[in-house]
Amino acid sequence: MESGAALLGPGPGNMAALQAAKKALRLEMKRRLAALSEAEKLRQSAAVSRRLVAHPKYQNCQRIAVFLSMTDEIQTEDIIKDVFQCGKECFIPRYKSRSNHMDMLKLSSAEEIHRLPLTSWNIRQPAEDGSLGEALTSGGLDLILMPGLGFDKHGNRLGRGKGYYDTYLERCLQHSKGSKPYTIALAFKEQICDQVPVTETDRPIDEVLYEAP
Repeated sequence: MESGAALLGPGPGNMAALQAAKKALRLEMKRRLAALSEAEKLRQSAAVSRRLVAHPKYQNCQRIAVFLSMTDEIQTEDIIKDVFQCGKECFIPRYKSRSNHMDMLKLSSAEEIHRLPLTSWNIRQPAEDGSLGEALTSGGLDLILMPGLGFDKHGNRLGRGKGYYDTYLERCLQHSKGSKPYTIALAFKEQICDQVPVTETDRPIDEVLYEAP
């Protein structure tokens, strides 16, 4: 774990303090995001997208997982279009709402997104009919783009509390015998914190990409 992380041990007192700290930080992040105008979110999304497509890890990857954005996240539609224009393979999440299980399923085109069903979170994801190929059973991933509510400069990430990405990264490690895809979080600059509280099960990400102040 990177130095500077707010790492707390497994004791019940520490876990209660950790959950309280995460809850408070989630509320603060949601407050910051709610204060952003739609125009500002689109402006920062465009700036982050430009940084990503110029990034060597993106340029050199072939198989990439991209999240489909909620309204308070960096918008990824232009990134997905670029993935297909560059001839890369694109995978998107399918979450199971009653567990922390997530698969990354292959898209055939950027236009296919608009034909996918909407979830209760008002984002689109593949139906559970098994018609799309899963990344880990068809060659793995080179790069995963990560969403989240808050991030710090040590690579610590505050998710929404379900553990989907931490669990998926663990599956990546098991599937590839210890190696994992490179991970880049996409963030608004307002989502950058001094410190995100974490435990030993929270997996740090390799890099956070945002518009520098």
